[in-house]
Order: sequence, then structure tokens, then C-alpha cells
Amino acid sequence: MQSLERPRFRTETGKRIYQYVERHGTAARHRTLSALDVEADEFQDELEWLVTNGYLEDDGGTLRVDLGAGSVERHESDDTEYAIRPARQEDFEGVVDAIRDVTSEETYVVAESVAERLLYEDTVNRHNTVESRVFFVATVDGDVVGWTHLDLPQVDKLQSTAKLTVGVRGEYRRHGIGSQLVDRALGWAEANGYRKLYNSVPSTNDGALAFLEEHGWNTEGIRRDHYTIGDEPVDEVMMAYTF
Repeated sequence: MQSLERPRFRTETGKRIYQYVERHGTAARHRTLSALDVEADEFQDELEWLVTNGYLEDDGGTLRVDLGAGSVERHESDDTEYAIRPARQEDFEGVVDAIRDVTSEETYVVAESVAERLLYEDTVNRHNTVESRVFFVATVDGDVVGWTHLDLPQVDKLQSTAKLTVGVRGEYRRHGIGSQLVDRALGWAEANGYRKLYNSVPSTNDGALAFLEEHGWNTEGIRRDHYTIGDEPVDEVMMAYTF
């Protein structure tokens, strides 16, 4: 399965298995079998089909949705070593904490809304017929210090565009981590056939706007007085990256 395609299943049982894992982020194989009340032989047959066709990963009995997001990349800057990799469900709290850390310093309304969605749905990545999203994280000694996220529309007429957010905790900036996160997201999006990415930022967030411009993003539009921040109307700057 290409990671952009809507999931399609050969049986209702396979669909139920996939939906259970997708909704939970990760799921133990034996708990999935128990929760779905499926005959063991049928469950194993359908699970093998889902894994073979790229819908799910089976990591020693832990099931995850396979989004084809790649592997771990290791980097070093000055005295800081960090890794960039696809996010896992185990990163849930770290991702939310990183978003909250960034949005506590600068107003980043879109990222705040992403954090709220994560908390509501209690899962990091999604891929179903309604919505899809992919997260990459930057980690130092296993701790999440930054993220980038792609919100991937499933409506046919929007499937060549996506929305991106990115952020790095304050104490880990100026090591190139943000640049590597953006590059990783851009690489994934281009490889999967996207032609344009968007990122909306309040006009008061000078640092984010300058960062995006330095990385090839352009202002595509401005929505006047779109936000209310501290009782004051603030413009939304709509940034775009075109491949």
C-alpha cells in the first residue's frame, strides 16, 4: 500500500483489524485478537495479508500502521547529537510537551490546534478514509525535542497539497534541528507526490516567518485580523512551499 492511498480491504475482518490498530496508535497482537472476537486462524490470515500489503507493521507482537515514513537519521551539531525519525505512539507525551513548549513562547495557533487534536484522539499518526497525518520527531538521548507534522487531506481534489507544522524546544535551537525536520518532511512529501505544502503563522511570530522564508517558503496570502491574540486582532500569514 502506498502511504497516500485510502485503505482498501479484501474482507470485513481485515478492515476491523486495521481500524482497531489505527484508532489505538499501536496495539498488542493478542489484545487485538481478543477485542475483535475473531477466530484465531482467520485473524492470522488477515493480519498476514495486512502486513504483506503494507497496511500494518508487526514488531514482535506490537501492531502499528505502516506509513512508509522511513528510518532513523542521526546528526551532530557542535556538541549536540540528535536523531530524526518517524514518530511512534510511545512519543505521544513527548510530542505534546514539545508543541506546548514552543507555543508557550511564540503564538503558533495551528500547532496549538494539532496538540488539542492529539489529546482528543489519543494517538500520534492517523491514516484512514477521513484523515491522515504523519509526524517526525527529533530526539536527544531518547527525549523528543522537536517535531514536524504533515496533515494529509483525503479529499481527492486536495490530495496534492498538505499542511505542515514544525517546532523545536527553545534550549535545542540553533543546532540545525528545525532545518533537518523540515527537510525530512519535504523529502517525504515530494516522494509521495505532493506539489505544495502550507503553513499558517500569525504575523506577530517573526521568528517562524523568517525561518520559513530562509527555507524557501513564500507568502501566498494574508487573512486580515484572522486571530484574536490578547484581545487584539492579528493577521494570519499563509506560507507555501512549492516543489
